[in-house]
Amino acid sequence: MAFETLASDFYGYENLLTDREKAFIADLRVYLESEVKPVVNEYWEKAEFPHQIIEGLHRTGTIGLGFPETAAFENSAVFRGWVALELARVDASVSTYVGVQNGLALGAIGVCGSDEQRAEWLPKLASGEVLGAFGLTEPLSGSDSAQGLRTIATRDGDNWVLNGSKRWIGNATFSDITVIWAKSAEDGQVKGFIVPTSTPGYTATKIEGKQSLRMVQNADITLENVVVPESLRLQNANTFKDTAAVLRLTRAEVAWAAVGVAVGAYEAAVKYSKERVQFGKPIGSHQLIQDLLVKSLGNITASIGLCTRVSEMLDRGEQRDEHSALAKAFTTARMRETVAWCREILGGNGIVIDYDVARFFADAEALYSYEGTREMNTLIVGRSITGLAAFV
Repeated sequence: MAFETLASDFYGYENLLTDREKAFIADLRVYLESEVKPVVNEYWEKAEFPHQIIEGLHRTGTIGLGFPETAAFENSAVFRGWVALELARVDASVSTYVGVQNGLALGAIGVCGSDEQRAEWLPKLASGEVLGAFGLTEPLSGSDSAQGLRTIATRDGDNWVLNGSKRWIGNATFSDITVIWAKSAEDGQVKGFIVPTSTPGYTATKIEGKQSLRMVQNADITLENVVVPESLRLQNANTFKDTAAVLRLTRAEVAWAAVGVAVGAYEAAVKYSKERVQFGKPIGSHQLIQDLLVKSLGNITASIGLCTRVSEMLDRGEQRDEHSALAKAFTTARMRETVAWCREILGGNGIVIDYDVARFFADAEALYSYEGTREMNTLIVGRSITGLAAFV
């Protein structure tokens, strides 16, 4: 399919992609529009995940793009950001499924696994033969995960015994493995473990009542004397700094996904403004509506520019924690502002999912918080600016 830049990409940043990357985006766009978009509102309302789309997401080559063992072709971090944007502009829950499978589960093994672990698990996760989850956040530990993990891993000969609990773990109700992060009883450092979900003592329970990312199957996980062999400990995950290396990669892609949510809401609002007639003409011809659309497009354009630069820095090995933190904090704040303006454009129709904006409006709240709240990312950047840590 011929590639066309999005109308919401006002400055044409997509033209920075290679021809092969553009072709991939074009094919992915067709799949998402034809197979995914028609079902998302139904499943969002039911708070169920459409498992029938998983095979297609993997078939397109969307999973595993960041690692040589599984990438369909050589590609850039900017391109992978655009993939995250494309997914999120259709639905944030679908983007989150890919983010968990690709960036967190596969990414944790790709960054922290041994060569043998990478060779065994990355192709299985990329193909969809194995579905993964990522267990870091706990009921009493979110922003303070670097120091506050209460899940304990105790060495027992050639095995480790895990005890503790996790919360808000995406994909965890149907994953085959979950990467569990736990504090070692021996040295107090955070370690990572590939835990098959069939292991005795492992239990995942779906979190009910969510009003954001309703399709994502988040779970509470309990670990009661879960025995994991040393061969399933991530061999290059020895401190939280290694965990942070995984999050540094995914945080930038969450920033791109936030732009995608803003784009999805904006595109729906533009369409509505041309079709909705009030006072005898389309509401898009009114100055106040155009003002909201222009402000929304400004937020989107600024966010794409910031994300493009931070991804270029990643490709060059220049990206640091504060760079991805600023991208996440800025884009999610602008996303939140943009989806509110788009909801305003739709008036009363902005609170029903028929027009899509209500779904983007609700889902934006989850992206605003996960992968580091705005406040925590602000403190990371503030420490870089001043040289002074303001963490408690």
